[in-house]
Amino acid sequence: MTLLIIAPDRDLSPWTIALQACEPELAVKIWPQVPVKEDVTFALCWRQPADIWQQLPNLRCISSLGAGVDHLLQDPSLPADIPIVRLVDPFLAQSMFEYICAATMGILRDFDVYQTQQSATCWHPQNLSLSHHCTVGIMGLGQLGAYTAQRLAQMGFKVVGWARSQKQIEGIETYAGHAELVDFLKRSNILVCLLPLTEQTRNILDRSLLAKLPHQAYLINVARGEHLVDTDLLTAIDAGQLRGACLDVFRQEPLPSDHPFWLHPQIRVTPHCSSITNPVSVAPQIVENYRRSQTGQPLLNQVSRSRGY
Repeated sequence: MTLLIIAPDRDLSPWTIALQACEPELAVKIWPQVPVKEDVTFALCWRQPADIWQQLPNLRCISSLGAGVDHLLQDPSLPADIPIVRLVDPFLAQSMFEYICAATMGILRDFDVYQTQQSATCWHPQNLSLSHHCTVGIMGLGQLGAYTAQRLAQMGFKVVGWARSQKQIEGIETYAGHAELVDFLKRSNILVCLLPLTEQTRNILDRSLLAKLPHQAYLINVARGEHLVDTDLLTAIDAGQLRGACLDVFRQEPLPSDHPFWLHPQIRVTPHCSSITNPVSVAPQIVENYRRSQTGQPLLNQVSRSRGY
């Protein structure tokens, strides 16, 4: 039996090394070097080629190579009868929090303003803002969102959270559903998007939503590029409604060189680096799910297709 890694244009050697260190007898192959496709029973995927599933007739489980699964669920050829699992990296939440914390602190202490002033050799201290002066709104209260909300609150920020369904997080005031979205947005001086990408959340960061934020609010998007309507963000910033944005995810990656985000003075672009799954830390759960899939046991972190996560 074979575990197949399918992730075109990526260096997969760290994954192979981590998996075989965890289970030396595990047969690990990297697409498209698959001598016997009928032997493949478990696929570990990221941005898989179209119609690949037809070539793997004996699959028992499909795993995302990361926490997100939208790249799988959006595939029209995805078999309906094969379970899907995602990876839960114990270090992913910490690295995501550190990225969001860095972006948030930079705005709190006006680093964006000082960067512009430096270019103009301008010395002009801003009025001091402290963490308790700023409310951070977290959209998406799964593992990453809940962890980030609690850590920011521990640092002294006022933190509110929103999710499609009600969530209870100690120390965090939460909102749920469409009926409570506006109240949540009105309080969010810094809005952080950590939503899963589903048909209900695609394009959610549009002109209408951005207009409901406080004047000069700031956007941090570390979820998926398809959450954001690019032109609506540009309009909101240029009109003065938003102070700016820090974007780590985009509709097309890498971000095309002629995209207006690159040169906009109030937009910070990073190359989808906010949080990257560590092969060593997730290898044990991949191997465990491989074993469970071979014996028909319940899988770890199985995805609900109806919810999209």
